[in-house]
Amino acid sequence: MDPAVSPESYRYEPIERFGEGLTTSRPWNVAALAGVERLNGRVAMLGFLAAVAGEWITGQGILGQLALMLRWLLG
Repeated sequence: MDPAVSPESYRYEPIERFGEGLTTSRPWNVAALAGVERLNGRVAMLGFLAAVAGEWITGQGILGQLALMLRWLLG
């Protein structure tokens, strides 16, 4: 085992009843949430860019693109 990684270096939160974490006053892991929210924002920006590129390529809005995809899939 790597000496830099010891069992004491892992910290697990205690097991709790379902939904209990939403009602306790325990603080949130703000650093982890910030990273997740940053990733969600960047993925949303990519999705919006893909929608704009699809509209530019096909000349159709989102509903028109969905209709084109259904026509393509169904034959």
